[in-house]
Amino acid sequence: MRPSPLFLGLLGMTVIGAVLCALPTATQVYSNSWLLTVGVVLFVIGGWVVSLCLHEFGHAIVAFRGGDHEVAARGYLTLDPRRYTDPVMSILLPLIYLIIGGIPLPGGAVLINHWALRSKPVESLVSFAGPLFNLLIGLVLNVVVLAAPLPAGLQIAFSYLAFLQVFTFFFNILPVPGFDGFGVIAPWLSREAQAVAVRVRPWAPLVLFALIIAVRPVSAVFFTIGRALFGLVGGDMDLASLGDYFFRFWSR
Repeated sequence: MRPSPLFLGLLGMTVIGAVLCALPTATQVYSNSWLLTVGVVLFVIGGWVVSLCLHEFGHAIVAFRGGDHEVAARGYLTLDPRRYTDPVMSILLPLIYLIIGGIPLPGGAVLINHWALRSKPVESLVSFAGPLFNLLIGLVLNVVVLAAPLPAGLQIAFSYLAFLQVFTFFFNILPVPGFDGFGVIAPWLSREAQAVAVRVRPWAPLVLFALIIAVRPVSAVFFTIGRALFGLVGGDMDLASLGDYFFRFWSR
């Protein structure tokens, strides 16, 4: 369960980004400081990949406690993203979507031996544990913003990453085959329903993502729900919007 050097490096990148975000004064923040831009980019990219690792660690540690000890042999407990079943689809592609469009697609993939799990409730909890980590990260970041006297730049960076975490929780918890939300209910479905889900699983998330990207009303509905959930957990959408502004600096 020792964290991998790669994970520690990503954590270090996140910390460097946070330090850069803390340096600009309040005046510089609102005058498009290049230092804040670099800081937000490093903090969000590093923090986003770290959160993906923690998401998959959540699945793996609950599976390990629930009877699937193969996750340890596969290296999933080391928080190393190279151990995932498809690092390109699990890490790189969601990161590209985040950078280009600001859309936090679910990422990461670990192989769970469901036959080794002790019960249906354990299977459901394994699926729910990943999104729960995202929600907890978002809550912690929001609490820090609300409770600590942070510099303006850090408030912006923390709020944007918190919004991405809450939005990722919302995406992942959808009861769509291929998402963790469906994994929560799958053990309780009939074998026929599970067989149908297996057939549609490869393309169901792609169809949903295509609708969100290509159909503006669908995108508007999803972002409206995401913002509402972010507000419910104490998030400041104005600060998060500023974070998006600095993170996707090329779209200004």
